[in-house]
Amino acid sequence: MQVPQDGEDFVGQPWYHGPLSRQKAEDLLQQDGDFLVRASKSRGGHPVISCRWRGSALHFEVLRVALRPRPGRPTALFQLEDERFPSLPALVRSYVIGQRPLSQATGAVASRPVPRQGLIRRSFSEDTLPDDPARTEPLRDRKRSDSQPAGLEHMWRSPEDPPGPGASTVPASGLPRTGSDPVILKTPVPLGSVADSLRASDGQLHAKAPTKPPRTPSLLLPDASGRPPTYCELVPRVLRFQGPPPGHSCPESEVPWWEAEEEKEEDRCFARPQAEVSFCLPDTPSCLLGSQNRPLEPEVLHTLRGLFLEHHPGSTALHLLLVDCQATGVLGVTKAQRGAMGVASGLELLTLPHGHRLRLELLERLETLALAGALAVLGCAGPLEERAAALRGLVELAVALRPGAVGDLPGLAAVMGALLMPQVSRLERTWRHLRRSHTEAALAFEQELKPLMRSLNEGAGPSDPGEVALPHVAPAARLLEGEELPGPLDESCERLLRTLHRARQTARDAPRFREAVARRLRGFRPNPELTEALTTGFLRRLLWGSRGAGAPWATRLEKFHRVLSVLSQRLEPDP
Repeated sequence: MQVPQDGEDFVGQPWYHGPLSRQKAEDLLQQDGDFLVRASKSRGGHPVISCRWRGSALHFEVLRVALRPRPGRPTALFQLEDERFPSLPALVRSYVIGQRPLSQATGAVASRPVPRQGLIRRSFSEDTLPDDPARTEPLRDRKRSDSQPAGLEHMWRSPEDPPGPGASTVPASGLPRTGSDPVILKTPVPLGSVADSLRASDGQLHAKAPTKPPRTPSLLLPDASGRPPTYCELVPRVLRFQGPPPGHSCPESEVPWWEAEEEKEEDRCFARPQAEVSFCLPDTPSCLLGSQNRPLEPEVLHTLRGLFLEHHPGSTALHLLLVDCQATGVLGVTKAQRGAMGVASGLELLTLPHGHRLRLELLERLETLALAGALAVLGCAGPLEERAAALRGLVELAVALRPGAVGDLPGLAAVMGALLMPQVSRLERTWRHLRRSHTEAALAFEQELKPLMRSLNEGAGPSDPGEVALPHVAPAARLLEGEELPGPLDESCERLLRTLHRARQTARDAPRFREAVARRLRGFRPNPELTEALTTGFLRRLLWGSRGAGAPWATRLEKFHRVLSVLSQRLEPDP
């Protein structure tokens, strides 16, 4: 956990438990309203508020937005959804004293802090770092206070002590204090372990080492183009960097592959490829699934539920956009793949005869994502509010994916496919509770999302690359694979012409779509676990197991629809 140099230090707060696993945090939360703040291992040590609400343990990631240092202004702001605070204790006090919901999706209210027992262990990002006595200094004395909500205003406050001459401002480890106060141990965080673009020591970054090293943000700063900041610039970076051995120079961090410039292609004649191109990621060892797994393993589903709860819908939408762009062949296309398919983008390959394999892969991905979304609702065997909250989460994700926002139309189609699936739409009590308790989400689904999806499926709707990052290609893929259009002949002919015209426009505008995607993903640092959880290969193994994932697609689809029907009947039996 990075200890901020500005504002209030939250390490001394009694509700802060340091690096703590999700399971141990849930064991400490006994009653509704109990909460604590911990350093999440899955989020690289970023703070997460764990709270028990209505019998369930929920986890909310606190985003840290770095600012450029200016006199009289904090260097970082903290936020959950919209409002930002100059420090983490200020955020906690505002939500606890004001009894404000930690998120609008869950309505969870934190009211009783769970005090820390014993010492704070080292953070996850510092376990591999050697102890350096030269970087240690005693912590300042703090004034204790009670752990009740009313006392949060006065918890662990102390005036800012000016550093001595030549003193280091790198976060220092604390020496044991005397008396009955808990001992706080904290190891220094070197610049190399902070996930930012500065990957070297001070001597390598400056001709003359300054007395005060520059503060390095844990979040990307907005670029200087003057455009308004987007949510992708608020996504925390994931600490996955391992420190180099002593004396080894760290190279500068490379530009992410999705931000790299496209290679210039020389003029050449097109030659039809001998084999079809696939953009499916190769099978690699999974960090969430074992080498051999059963379908719908409960431990994996529990981990995924917590992983998605820790992410704002805007962050999940950006992760989905990144994976969809890989699967569609908009980003990450190698020179060998471009030479094999004769075009530069999968959006062009979709309209060609040798794009058969890509079309099938995209249609399977759309159905698989929809099945996983439906499972997120039908797998909630708890109270009715839990299922309604899952519905609301899918609606909010669809709103974040719509044109004008992230603009991932294939992702939007998958989420809407889950919401409109018969096994989900028949849950009358659940939808009634959604309309009563989450009216805004219900109105957005009925009045905005359903008409938009109907228009997109008919070959109309928004398609401008400035408003849309990734176009809706499923209608053209189905049509080119021989699927018949429903409805009267005259209407189906008009729909056929619109779909083919939209496919030609999409192929022509493929470079503009890539530019639109690059703008949205500029500065984005994805979570590896969430990214993997959204890939087609992972979802295939999760839903059907490692053995069933190799079965024919039609067989797998039919079997899983039967599973969803059974789950739906158990939740709300037919009268």
